[in-house]
Amino acid sequence: MDTHLHHSHIESHLKSSDALRDIVIGMSDGLTVPFALAAGLSGAVSSSTIIVIAGIAEICAGSIAMGLGGYLAGKTEQDHYQSEIKREYLEVETERHREIEETKEFFSNIGLSPALQEQATAEIAQDKHRWVNFMMKYELGLEEPDPKRATKSALNIGLSYIAGGIIPLSPYFFISDSSEALKISVVATLGCLFIFGYFKSKITGVNPIWGAVKVTLIGALAASAAFGVAKLFEGH
Repeated sequence: MDTHLHHSHIESHLKSSDALRDIVIGMSDGLTVPFALAAGLSGAVSSSTIIVIAGIAEICAGSIAMGLGGYLAGKTEQDHYQSEIKREYLEVETERHREIEETKEFFSNIGLSPALQEQATAEIAQDKHRWVNFMMKYELGLEEPDPKRATKSALNIGLSYIAGGIIPLSPYFFISDSSEALKISVVATLGCLFIFGYFKSKITGVNPIWGAVKVTLIGALAASAAFGVAKLFEGH
């Protein structure tokens, strides 16, 4: 009973971790890339309109590209699982003796006596589907992925990217002078990066202050580099 509850808790935790990972990927890139683009363009043009147009185009393209990447990763995970489970069914059918030995070896590794190894293996091997699922989980270390995982991942990453990208771009909607808009964008984006980095690090068990500082520094360096390059080429 305790074992069952323990596994249920782990599976729920892993699903939450998948969603969290998607949001972190989308939000971190969404905050950083449009921020760097807007900063770079602010170093080259004075009109906020151009920056808004370019920023929206980048957010659209970036969210689609990132979402597609998440979708393909999810589909690859599903395809890999299906390929492995077909192979495991084939091995149970055609190489039953070897699979029985591998099952006994697992029970031996967790400390069961030879008699219990035989009993447990015989019990599991009575049901082919249960046996295959057991081998998938404990021999190969594979959990059956959520069939909707690819779609969920694409939406989580894409929408998080859009949410993150709007923050550095928003001052340019209201301020026509790109230099003035950049100042507000820097404060707003770096503040959001710090908060985002803090909570991300707290959830993942990293020192939250140091994690927040690292995320903020990455965003600041990316924007500074883009702004510097734009100024350099503007001078030429």
